[in-house]
Amino acid sequence: MADAKILATIERSETEQLQISISEYKGKSYLNMRIFYTTDDGATWLPTKKGVTFSPEQIDLLEEAIQEAKKEFMEA
Repeated sequence: MADAKILATIERSETEQLQISISEYKGKSYLNMRIFYTTDDGATWLPTKKGVTFSPEQIDLLEEAIQEAKKEFMEA
């Protein structure tokens, strides 16, 4: 897998973060959301098996779900 382009990082704890990135696999690009962890105070972040990958065709559906969630949270 080629180097990922990190779009956002969401801290979950001092040793865990969610990285949202675009990466390439077998010549195709994907949106990747994966939990990373560190054991050296953040000098190195390593991927876990916990994550999900979206094809470009699925991004509109993901965006619609996020917009729906935002509406729900605003009504609460």
